[in-house]
Amino acid sequence: MADQLISIIDDDASMREALVGLVRSLGYEVRDFASAEDFLASSNLGAYACAITDIQMPGMNGFELKRELSAHHGSLPVIMITARAEPGIEEKAMSSGACCFLRKPLEAETLANCLQQVLGRL
Repeated sequence: MADQLISIIDDDASMREALVGLVRSLGYEVRDFASAEDFLASSNLGAYACAITDIQMPGMNGFELKRELSAHHGSLPVIMITARAEPGIEEKAMSSGACCFLRKPLEAETLANCLQQVLGRL
């Protein structure tokens, strides 16, 4: 597992830090980014086994990030997270190609199961 690098993209610094700690505690390597643009500008997108992204962010949102990744970076699995409760958002996330959709606050076990499911397919 230690060779599986996970990216966390969330504009909320405290949520990002909490996610980094949680994902590290599950045994993964983690890099975090404050925006989708920062993630896309990182030098080694091919190194990531999975991206965990917030849906609602300033600039490029999680749906736009997923479209960009699908168009230019093939099959990087994406887990979408949100605190929003708007109707249809889970369906929109899954139809956009997200592997998992999780609501904040995240349950550690739910995220662990989702990562296991996503990375088990690699």
